Amino acid sequence: MSGNILWKFILTAVIIFWCVMSVTPLQDRPFEDYIVAQVTAHELEFADVLQRAEARVEAGDAPTLFIALRDLGEREGINYAKFFPQINVADIANQNKRNDILLKYILRKAQSQLRLGLDLKGGVGVTLMIDESAQAGLSQFEQAEQLRNAIEIMADRLDGMGVAEPVIRARGDNAIEIQLAGLSTRDNPEVIDSIRAPARLEFRAVHPDLRPDTTPTNRFPVGYEVLAMEVDDRRSGEVYEERLFVELIPKATGEIIGDAFASQNQSGGFQINLEMTSDGAQILRTVTERMVGDPLAIVLDGKLYSAPTIQSVLSSRAQITGSFSQREAIELANVLNNPLAVELRVDEMYEVGPTMARSARESSVNAAKWGATLVVGFMILYYFLGGLVAVISAVINVTIVLGVLASLGATLTLPGVAALLLTLGMGVDANILIFERLREELRAGKSIKNATAGAFEKVTSTIVDANVTTLITATILIWLGTGPVKGFGITLAIGICASIFCALVVTRFLVDFLVYRLGVSKVLGLQIMGEQKIDFFKFRKPAFAASWLLVLAGITSVVMNHDNILGKDFTGGDEMTVNYAERLDTDAILRVVEEQELGDVTVLYQRLIGEDREVLKLQTPFDEARPTLEILQAAFPNAGLEEAGISQIGASISKTIQWNALISVLCALGGILLYVALRFEVGYGVGAVIATIHDVLMTIGIFVLFGQMGILVSGQFTAPMLAAILMIVGYSINDTIVAFDRIREELELNPGMDLRNIINLSINRVFSRTVLTSFTTLLASTSLYIFGAGVINDLAFVFIIGILTGTFSSIFIASPVFYWWHKGDRRHVEERQLTPKRYEWESQKEA
Repeated sequence: MSGNILWKFILTAVIIFWCVMSVTPLQDRPFEDYIVAQVTAHELEFADVLQRAEARVEAGDAPTLFIALRDLGEREGINYAKFFPQINVADIANQNKRNDILLKYILRKAQSQLRLGLDLKGGVGVTLMIDESAQAGLSQFEQAEQLRNAIEIMADRLDGMGVAEPVIRARGDNAIEIQLAGLSTRDNPEVIDSIRAPARLEFRAVHPDLRPDTTPTNRFPVGYEVLAMEVDDRRSGEVYEERLFVELIPKATGEIIGDAFASQNQSGGFQINLEMTSDGAQILRTVTERMVGDPLAIVLDGKLYSAPTIQSVLSSRAQITGSFSQREAIELANVLNNPLAVELRVDEMYEVGPTMARSARESSVNAAKWGATLVVGFMILYYFLGGLVAVISAVINVTIVLGVLASLGATLTLPGVAALLLTLGMGVDANILIFERLREELRAGKSIKNATAGAFEKVTSTIVDANVTTLITATILIWLGTGPVKGFGITLAIGICASIFCALVVTRFLVDFLVYRLGVSKVLGLQIMGEQKIDFFKFRKPAFAASWLLVLAGITSVVMNHDNILGKDFTGGDEMTVNYAERLDTDAILRVVEEQELGDVTVLYQRLIGEDREVLKLQTPFDEARPTLEILQAAFPNAGLEEAGISQIGASISKTIQWNALISVLCALGGILLYVALRFEVGYGVGAVIATIHDVLMTIGIFVLFGQMGILVSGQFTAPMLAAILMIVGYSINDTIVAFDRIREELELNPGMDLRNIINLSINRVFSRTVLTSFTTLLASTSLYIFGAGVINDLAFVFIIGILTGTFSSIFIASPVFYWWHKGDRRHVEERQLTPKRYEWESQKEA
């Protein structure tokens, strides 16, 4: 046992260390303080350089210290690498490029690895216009399709993993608005350049004999253009241009590429590897067969990157070489994987303020703190030492989730904070399952050591089955999903894996340490709920009928009000630019919005880059911007609010994402049915799927029904609500599988008991776990509802309804459906299992 404790401790410690290193620092550190702390050589010389850079900032010659240092290094030829020998940039020969990469690396390390979202911190915004020449001669439908395609490509470039939470939407008929959380163009003015590049890749022939530098202008060959590529002389560190005659008509284009990815080359630099499609491989083979011994130019967006000589016939693979940093190579590969058909130009760039009012942010964060305190307090009060173990395990769970998300470049929004709190509440679920099973083992008269071993042995399959079914949902969301749907799937998968690890490794290690090493004989504390003897089946018919009637009422409300329930995140709306004489606090504006019941209105300030001017932006549903402004003008007569312009904005959750979410959930339900049918039996799968559908429909229906009545919630679906609904799917499945796993176990342990009594017995034996899990999760979600604000109220309400319906359905929907599927006959269950149950007396009889 000591060996088991040791390896679990080491594994847990290593994972926690990695996650803490990934997520720190939790807040951005001032660049000027951080860079000084990183200097390990020539400190006095760097202090002088820093002083001169700060003087440039004070004089207005540079907007930030980062820009001042970069410009000073280029102007005076300063080699910054000598001040930071611990940072390896020796492979980059060109000094200016080396300085740029080094300073960007230090800037990135000074910033928090987990970005705060647009609602909490704001970020940078840009409006990109489609080049007018690209739309010439196109019909209105073709122009709309061109814009939609550009938006989808931008989403893939910026948020391929679905966890970065950018805002990407149409603006008018020929522009795209992008808002990126946690970034600043003041420190990195090139932040938008890589994402707007078309990424038109071409493979072109190079003139085999002539060179522009030695050819008179009147002798330039026809059909060629002059392109220059940068050549990095690694011996001298100098960068010079080599000009070549490159054919105008390409031999092949980027359409032949199936995948692009960055890797390190033999000299320590970075290159982009290209893998061709099957048709592309044939095209490249045909091209290179005729060009062995000749150079082939690789041109991206009109820039010549390299012109390697073809040594042998190429087919499925090629490389783009150049003086790339690792980050540049990764970004270029990402752009090549998502090429644009049109060129985009920057129309305006601006800094975006937080989209959520300060008071709403503070109250919602406080609500999360209260929720966490209540969950921790209850677990320790109820389970004593066991509760402390559960809390430590749940905290490690959240730490792992945050660490992995930070390593993926995720963005933490306020709804994300709420989801983490619910992860804490649901994270204790497996621990409650373990401790309630431990109580059963102790009631059977076992010693604490035997009871601990027995509890973990019996509960392992339940925990694995419950989480694997949810993991199937997450996997399908990742596989089929895009944007926030895929992002939720990734977050859910991380949470599930962390939950399994914490339950079966961390909790086991802590309990074993208490019992085997410290000799603790009493791990658990209070026992308010003993084993129940309730005839749940007596209420199954009226409960089943009443719940589906409520579902029907909710669906009716959704159908009748479908035009009013989707917020501007789903439908788009108007965005009005407002000039003002007196700057108003967003809290004051939103109070008026709430008092006048103006609905889904977003208020934020934007500062245009390069202008010392700030404007107020009002984002409303269609045709409601001007009425909203009139109400605000009446409420704040001295503020001098005046309309400066109005435009239409598209949906941030597009129709594609909406249908994608629906298809993903339906496929996930099919995957659950298949897994449960194979792992348990078909009747279990049918019950689980119907219960999940019931829970989702009831949650949506009640949310809309209450919203239309003006009670408790808005009833408006915003972007975070999509993740909330998907979370209900995961919670519902988890709860149902725990009940079904116990039914399967009791069928084996009680061969003489009929199916009705087996189901009743099973539900009674997991009832305390079900109630306690629901209670801890309700503590978290109720605190969010009571103390939170804005969209957090709606999220919390959905979670509360989802938790209650999930608890209800596992008892009164899933189990009765399973019972009716098998016509109340246990032998019907056993005959349809993959391995039918054979009892000892049957074997003896046949013998």
